[in-house]
Amino acid sequence: MSVEALQAFLALAIGFAFAAAVSTGYQVAASRPASFQMLSHGPSASAFAAVPFLVFAAPYLIVRLLIRAGLAGPQEFGPVMFATLFAGIWSLMSGTVLLMTIQAAYTYLP
Repeated sequence: MSVEALQAFLALAIGFAFAAAVSTGYQVAASRPASFQMLSHGPSASAFAAVPFLVFAAPYLIVRLLIRAGLAGPQEFGPVMFATLFAGIWSLMSGTVLLMTIQAAYTYLP
């Protein structure tokens, strides 16, 4: 396994883990699960504050919705595959951002 592949796998895993941690932290603090409905209240301060949270929590929310839909009944392969691929790529990108932030903080902070 090449170094680049290992780094991509690590970014993917960190992205999913951080998404789950952020969503679980929200659920503990707010006593309700996080959802994309946080944006449906129209233009307000809470909707704008929810955007950075949802950027990092979205992979976990997408996978949670997939699991709930699968428990309700059989699903078609195409939409499930697309949603899984979308959540994986989103997690890879957010994990890459987190790793770059950690690396920059480690490099520039004493």
